[in-house]
Amino acid sequence: MATPRLFLDSPLHEGAHIELGKEACHYILTVMRLKGGDQVRIFNGQDGEWLGELGDVSKKTAILAVTRQVREQRKTPDLELLFAPVKKTRTDFIVEKATELGVSIIRPVLTHRTIADKVRVERLMATAREAAEQTERLDLPDVEDAVSLEKVLKDWPEGRVLIFCDEAGDNPGEDWGADAGRAGPLLEVLKTLDPNQPVSLLIGPEGGFDDKERTLLRSLDCVRPVSLGPRILRADTAACAALGVIQAVIGDWSLTPRQ
Repeated sequence: MATPRLFLDSPLHEGAHIELGKEACHYILTVMRLKGGDQVRIFNGQDGEWLGELGDVSKKTAILAVTRQVREQRKTPDLELLFAPVKKTRTDFIVEKATELGVSIIRPVLTHRTIADKVRVERLMATAREAAEQTERLDLPDVEDAVSLEKVLKDWPEGRVLIFCDEAGDNPGEDWGADAGRAGPLLEVLKTLDPNQPVSLLIGPEGGFDDKERTLLRSLDCVRPVSLGPRILRADTAACAALGVIQAVIGDWSLTPRQ
């Protein structure tokens, strides 16, 4: 069995002693059934990964002695996910998978057709932390507060590309806009980008963006409309599929686990 991993919001260095909080103690002592002398891998998003040894252990507390570094910190690609929140469990799924796929920033975006009007950022941060612990990731993504699409676009940083998953055509009288004005395939669009350029991915709500939003997005120089193929994907499926392609083409999928 692999040595359990924990994210700890504490400085990590040889000789440090860290008292574990309630949730960490429950996971280590109750779920994983570790005891004094057992080892735990720990990371904080800044100091790489370290080994720690459980010392004083009781039913509710435990002290972890930091012994040695096993991996240096590695930078995560500058890849942001913007998505319209969906139902609770599907939003959790999107955040979990985005973390596993190496996204550095996760930002819920409110559109005209967004069905969820409340986003619990603390819950999403907890979901991201658990995903990072389980997938050998050395940091956590930043999970931002929900913001309107209009504000995101108004404040868009110079030099950052926005990949806009746009499955619609230009004819409003036809289902999904018929064929005219369709975006190019994601893979082909990615080949035109500088791999060192920061990238954001925008996934819309169930039912897609409305005409006004689509027109605004298509008018911006930073936006690259893309298609995800011949089928209309659910929002959570689209996020995973697009992120996988991005990481494979211009991301960090050339690296191996623990590299």
